[in-house]
Amino acid sequence: MTDLDQLTQSLARNLKHWRAERNFTLDALAARSGVSRGMIIQIEQARTNPSVGTTVKLADALGISITTLLDYEHGPRVRLVPEGEAVQMWTTGAGSHTSLLIGAESPGPLELWDWRVEPGDESASDPHPAGTVELLRVTAGVLTLVVDGEEHTVPAGTAAAFEADVRHTYRNDGTEPVRMTMVVAVPPVARKEARPDPGHRAGGGC
Repeated sequence: MTDLDQLTQSLARNLKHWRAERNFTLDALAARSGVSRGMIIQIEQARTNPSVGTTVKLADALGISITTLLDYEHGPRVRLVPEGEAVQMWTTGAGSHTSLLIGAESPGPLELWDWRVEPGDESASDPHPAGTVELLRVTAGVLTLVVDGEEHTVPAGTAAAFEADVRHTYRNDGTEPVRMTMVVAVPPVARKEARPDPGHRAGGGC
């Protein structure tokens, strides 16, 4: 079995586990996440490899980190993730990529990311749940950070923090690769939450 096959199987198993843990029906999770019911079924049956955006939407809707969605089996108190075992979530032909280094669940989902954005590349994200905060520090190059349509120039050595419940984009308008480290903190989801009314349809967001 390839690494991609193992990831697909793990995601299928964990999505079903956490949907049951949250007592969400297929329709309820679809409404919360903006991911179609049919897509959720395909993922739970390990019949498709969802995009990074879809995976983020599902994790946000469940109130867990992406690492937990990929593998909910918790290890010892101290968990080490070697460089070669980080999960690469986004790549482009130019060589840009993101790696999810590690995650945690207390008090809410926390994720540590390593980013590389090549000149001319960008990565756009839909709004995360209200209360989500992203912190980043650029270590090389100059990042153009766009938050809710407003551009911010973030040169190497500069850190930034922002509320990520609006659309945001990471863009490299320069001539050298941008390298940065990012932390994403998502507010926890209430364990006991009433199912939405059958007629309710929430908007998507990731």
